[in-house]
Amino acid sequence: MRQALGDLEVSTRGEGFFDVTRQVASWLQGQGAQNGLLTILCRHTSASLTIQENADPDVLTDLKTALHRFAPQDGRYVHDAEGPDDMPAHIRTMLTSATLSVPVRGGRMHLGTWQGVYLIEHRARPHERRLSLHYLGD
Repeated sequence: MRQALGDLEVSTRGEGFFDVTRQVASWLQGQGAQNGLLTILCRHTSASLTIQENADPDVLTDLKTALHRFAPQDGRYVHDAEGPDDMPAHIRTMLTSATLSVPVRGGRMHLGTWQGVYLIEHRARPHERRLSLHYLGD
């Protein structure tokens, strides 16, 4: 059993879904991973992670719309230290996830046919986001 630790930086262009599947897969390959478990942590409270469909972009559009309904920008929040998109971003992160666990088989993430790993930027302006990666396996 061995483990590998790493970080990925992701530049966002503002709110939206950013496919990081290739970057994560490339890191995993560089570690010589075979079979094990990959854990990914988004090190922010206003961005998150998800595994979602990567074939039809309408899915991501509808998910973004749903997140806006769950945590609207005009929700009259007490916390608004960084602007009107700040508290909705925290709520959306809580509703999604800061971490993912992905099985690794034969050196590759064992995702479904139409699945990809996405960083979800919940803030309106661009950010540099950091993902922490941990592989445990052989």
